[in-house]
Amino acid sequence: MAETAKMLSPTKKVLLPDLKAGCSLADSCPPHLFRKFKEKYPEAVVVSYINCTAELKTLTDICCTSTNSVAVIESIPKDKQIIFAPDRNLGAYLIKKTGRDLILWNGTCMVHEIFSHEKITKLKTRHPEALLIAHPECEAHILEIADFIGSTTGLLNFTKKNDAKEFIVATEVGIIHQMELASPHKTFIPAPPNNTCACNECPHMKRNTLEKLYLCMKYEQPEIVLEDWVIKQGVKSIDLMLEISEKAGLGLKRD
Repeated sequence: MAETAKMLSPTKKVLLPDLKAGCSLADSCPPHLFRKFKEKYPEAVVVSYINCTAELKTLTDICCTSTNSVAVIESIPKDKQIIFAPDRNLGAYLIKKTGRDLILWNGTCMVHEIFSHEKITKLKTRHPEALLIAHPECEAHILEIADFIGSTTGLLNFTKKNDAKEFIVATEVGIIHQMELASPHKTFIPAPPNNTCACNECPHMKRNTLEKLYLCMKYEQPEIVLEDWVIKQGVKSIDLMLEISEKAGLGLKRD
């Protein structure tokens, strides 16, 4: 996302507290391998989830977020093949949502693929009034039992507006803090993963500590630097996404 910010504002300084704070989903789609994959479908339109590398965006026709992904897919003529990368789970969700036959790259987010169906079922038994809410990056077997599926913002807004008092949250656990701030009278339970840990956190996101943030702001380092050709070629996919989002009334646009 820091690379995306740099692509959108190339003349501005973009900092990241820890350059190792990457993304397992982005890592699951190496650009040099995706380029060969893309060559198999020369006529296909490439749609990539925004959580991908800057270089992958240079191989992408349209980026998308979980909020605007349906609008992006539906904006493409039905006679066109579509490659969707890097998240196969979000891609599978979009196939069901739009009815389009997408060609999926086999990538995933490490956080969203570890939720335990068995443990969630037991948790729902102990909390029968709780609603299960899930991000579309989750695996299909989790989405099938979810009471609501939405983007991070969508999940947050749902918990604000819904009358339920308990929610089981199947996404990165950091969002629960925002949910608790917005609805302090409600209870939010992290969906349990398959591993023995009681929670599920993105280890990459957790690299950005307060100490690193302080040092980053003090010394204005480390800085995100991208080659000019990457910015020039990659930003086109983001701009087209923003154009589609604005037309769809989703509120995303360039300032």
